Amino acid sequence: MTPDEKYESLLSLLKGYGRVAVAFSGGVDSSLLLYAAKDALGDDAIAITAHIHSMPEWELYDAKTFCNEYGVRHIILEINELEIEGFSANPPKRCYLCKSGILEKIIEAAGKYGMETVAEGSNLDDDHDYRPGFKAVKEQGVKSPLREAGFTKAEIRQISKSLGISVWNKQPCACLSSRIAYGDTITDMKLRRIEKAERFILDMGFSLVRVRVSGDEGLTACIEFLNSELLRAKSEAVRQSITNGLQEFGFTDITIDPVGYKTK
Repeated sequence: MTPDEKYESLLSLLKGYGRVAVAFSGGVDSSLLLYAAKDALGDDAIAITAHIHSMPEWELYDAKTFCNEYGVRHIILEINELEIEGFSANPPKRCYLCKSGILEKIIEAAGKYGMETVAEGSNLDDDHDYRPGFKAVKEQGVKSPLREAGFTKAEIRQISKSLGISVWNKQPCACLSSRIAYGDTITDMKLRRIEKAERFILDMGFSLVRVRVSGDEGLTACIEFLNSELLRAKSEAVRQSITNGLQEFGFTDITIDPVGYKTK
């Protein structure tokens, strides 16, 4: 099927769900899903965003802006994922623990607002990545209509662009906890330091950055850039500016990953 045909299939799926709450992060995938839910269901579609410590503040701003732009009712849940049992210890199943806890809260909120179904934005390409959180999606009966309609990431961007969705080319922003090496404790202090560092580098004009940290205090940083931006990042003047900036946030050991950005 073409992306246009898949979009029609997506609308049909959503209409069959009844009243839908979209677990909305503000990223490209969930933005298309929310747009389609509004298209298919009107006011019978709402957005629920989990505002967690691992979410950069600019992502919450983007989510609010999108909902305002398209007139979608937006529910924001304040959730402290650091209180989820086992999460802060940062085991390999960290994402599963977090997703399970967050989805429970979203499902509960959806019920209070009279929603019959909760949907989230996984797509076919997620099958090829390490996504332990998807186990939680299946366990809790949350729908993944983009995946069910057969959308790949490239097709999501393509149809979003054709529909005029402003975030069609937005870069991915995985949760900040994913920057902390497994086994190293996750703390709010580490997360805020990572957030400040990434915002600082993005404000230098880079389109994507990951500040991966390690060590007991999380003061060792290995910075990943897109391959297309790596040469600029490694230039003497830019590298020194980055080093100086991150040192102000408390980092003591700062390197640039020579391989570039990679999903984890």
